[in-house]
Amino acid sequence: MSRIVLVHGMGQEQKSADALEAEWIPALAGGIRAAGHPHMADLVWRGARPGAHETRMAFYGDLFLTSGRMGGGQDLRDLSLEQHELAQALAVEWLRRAEERAASQADRDEAHRQLRALGATAAGRQGLSRAGRPALNGLARLRWFTPTGMWLAQTFAYRALAQVTRYLTEEELSEEVQERIAAHIGPETVAIIGHSLGSVAAFQAAHRLNQELPLLLTLGSPLGLRTLVYDRLPESKTVPATTRRWVNLADRDDLVAAVPDLAPLFADPCGALASDWTLDNGSQPHLAASYLGKRQVGNAVARVLPPK
Repeated sequence: MSRIVLVHGMGQEQKSADALEAEWIPALAGGIRAAGHPHMADLVWRGARPGAHETRMAFYGDLFLTSGRMGGGQDLRDLSLEQHELAQALAVEWLRRAEERAASQADRDEAHRQLRALGATAAGRQGLSRAGRPALNGLARLRWFTPTGMWLAQTFAYRALAQVTRYLTEEELSEEVQERIAAHIGPETVAIIGHSLGSVAAFQAAHRLNQELPLLLTLGSPLGLRTLVYDRLPESKTVPATTRRWVNLADRDDLVAAVPDLAPLFADPCGALASDWTLDNGSQPHLAASYLGKRQVGNAVARVLPPK
């Protein structure tokens, strides 16, 4: 069982729990240190070794591996027609967000061109007449996804869309993810931290708990995508009943965090939800390590960790 449970996001199928822990735990300790809690940071990570507060990654990336596929990861070829339609709609939503608030003017302009080509209005908000493969291709043209070339951008975009879609539509897969998260939760658990798609899984895991959870921390979360994610959640649209505090953080340039402020979307009778969309993660706004190293993350985690 773990004091802090980590839940990764999309596109991690070629990694492992150990590899991701080696990235996430030092970054998290750095965030705690940046928040002015060096002693607590040492209890999480010290001298290139995990500290006294056990922190484990609930890894599920392997569920998206496909034998015989170059790169091993699943992509849009693995989806049913219904799933493909959901992936198309998600691609259009990300294009709309990019048009509205991508950090790069080039990406905003490209998103605008792609939406116009799809039959959208100049604002990219309505009038969409068709959203097929062109929407997915258009999304992959955004430099936001990767600066290393069209083929890699397309590969990442397609696999990211496929993984989000499959998690939302395949109950057996999502149940396996939940089981892997639950395997790390015990009486000593004080925080579940979820990034990207992992924030959706973390939110659902928190809803299933029958014990108090001092902190649910969601980073770069797509939970606010209404018809594509939010409306598909089987859980009630509330702060989980046993969660004492829910902190949601987003970089304003993070296109995956389509609705950075979740407070208006989730009932919060006890005032447990704090949503902050003013982080600056630099040139990689969706990177998990960039989120974890921020003082806002460090402050939230330090508040729930025991001093020893």
